[in-house]
Amino acid sequence: MKKLLLAITLLSVLYGCKTVPLTGRKQMILIPATTMNSLAASSFEEVRSTSKLSTNVEQTAMIKRVGERIKKAVEEYMASINRSSDLKGFQWEFILIEDPTINAWCMPGGKVAFYTGILPVCKDEAGVAVVMGHEIAHALANHGAERMSLALVQQMGGIAIGVAMSEQPETTQALAMTAFGVGSTVFGTLPHSRRNEYEADRLGMIFMAMAGYDPNEAPKFWERMMALSGNKSSSDFLSTHPANEKRITELKKRIPEAMKYYKPQSTPPTPTPKTPTRIIRN
Repeated sequence: MKKLLLAITLLSVLYGCKTVPLTGRKQMILIPATTMNSLAASSFEEVRSTSKLSTNVEQTAMIKRVGERIKKAVEEYMASINRSSDLKGFQWEFILIEDPTINAWCMPGGKVAFYTGILPVCKDEAGVAVVMGHEIAHALANHGAERMSLALVQQMGGIAIGVAMSEQPETTQALAMTAFGVGSTVFGTLPHSRRNEYEADRLGMIFMAMAGYDPNEAPKFWERMMALSGNKSSSDFLSTHPANEKRITELKKRIPEAMKYYKPQSTPPTPTPKTPTRIIRN
């Protein structure tokens, strides 16, 4: 453990720290954005080619509409704080996968996927915005790169990403998929820590507010999720995700902050139909 902490400290000094927009939290990123975006693009194509995309025109259009609104809000905000370069290399895509799993994710570079199973929990367009804002926040805050950097130190001895990709390509790709929150865990490393989840919740509420969606809908979404999971709020999800009850409390505390960015939209939320579900949360 001491050796691990020393390695992380030395790597932080060598590579420097980045800061998360809005929160200002410092983070260790050992992997260039260009590399992460490349890994994400190939991973996204693999998922798309092996998944059944939804043929529901209205639902697919809604996912893209919400995604575009939040994308625009994020881009405008990053430009306002002179950090547009953080989005360099982003090639946004929004897809809807026909799958009863309750899940959604956003890879580095703006590659977003929703599963049809999460739509009944979203309930309407505002609920979709809650999830969309949260997942885009993971990408904007470089949580995937942060998790993968830590995994490189923990499991691969802190070797350079280029070496890892050339010498252990399959392992590196699997590691990337886990870091992006797609698929099962690898090396015992979970997709996102509780700190990252709370940070994505906070940023996601602000992003949805910037895009014209009421941030008060965020805790309502997690209340529906808690009801669906049988009100099992006594233990944290996989020991790293915030329990729904804790998450709801934190979201409600953040509403005043998010409301400062709120610009109401003129059109009412579009409802979504119910479908069979099984739960996986990122």
